[in-house]
Amino acid sequence: MKNLLARIVDHAQKNPQRIVFAETDDPRTLKAIAYLNEHKIVIPVLIGNKEKITEIAKKNKIELPIERIEIVDIDGAETKERLEKYTQELFSLRKEKGMTLEDAAKWIRMPDYFGCMMTHFDDVDGMVSGANSHSSDFLMPIFQIIGTKEKFHKVSGVFFMVLKKRLMLFADCSVQVTPGAHELADTAIDTAETAKRFGIEPRIAFLAFSTHGSSKDPSLDHVREAVSITRDRRPDLIIDGEIQLDAAIVPEVAKKKYPDSPLKGNANVLIFPDLNSANIGYKLCERLAKASAIGPILQGLRKPVNDLSRGCTWTDIVYTAAITACEAMSIDY
Repeated sequence: MKNLLARIVDHAQKNPQRIVFAETDDPRTLKAIAYLNEHKIVIPVLIGNKEKITEIAKKNKIELPIERIEIVDIDGAETKERLEKYTQELFSLRKEKGMTLEDAAKWIRMPDYFGCMMTHFDDVDGMVSGANSHSSDFLMPIFQIIGTKEKFHKVSGVFFMVLKKRLMLFADCSVQVTPGAHELADTAIDTAETAKRFGIEPRIAFLAFSTHGSSKDPSLDHVREAVSITRDRRPDLIIDGEIQLDAAIVPEVAKKKYPDSPLKGNANVLIFPDLNSANIGYKLCERLAKASAIGPILQGLRKPVNDLSRGCTWTDIVYTAAITACEAMSIDY
């Protein structure tokens, strides 16, 4: 499974993209940037103060060639013209929602807002942030500035769970708290497309505490409806649900609980019924099974902007940046 991550890095190195990083006061981010820069995986663009970044890097013994890396200081004199342009654009995008020009001038000075606006204007090719903020806080500028690729399309977050002998995709682990049937179907279809772009043939399990009616409860209705919607929209996909986790991923259990399942206990895309179960599920897998959790990779956006878990490692940031770069190139991996 590590071979997939190696391929992603290799693709990114062939055509390094300009990726902006907003959290340059975090040693994890700076260590990732040093690695990305040294191995020419992306062209990092840092938002922050040069002296402060240098101090943090030195304190944490991170070899960062500051003079050869682009740093954008929001408070610097050289950024004044860009800041005014970005402020006007934010005001234009949000004035109908009640944002004033004064509000826009305040918000645009926040690194995540500034980075999203850089991505919006194609001043960079993509953005990675979120290691020090709640997902809901980072998603706000993304929704306000970047927006979705299609009207009414829901954004979802997928984690690549890299285990020793298995690679799985978990969704939605970061955005929709209580998705309805149509939202679950959108997430499943988007995640299937993400899987295919990475050379993975998706086998999708809509998870629940019941397997094909083994339990009766209204909380299962939206899962069953989502399965029906997804099958109608994408009859080409391998899908099953509602289905319990063990029946979805363990062939021996699948034979006992639902031998007619098209998954045969070999699901590699897990669609969780809500954010509670998804968040708990990926963290259990990460902490107890020692899986690498890469993401969440945000699906359904107009531009490649990706979130980070607050518990991420510097290597997680490296791989998320590489994936973001590949997304910016719009290539299959």
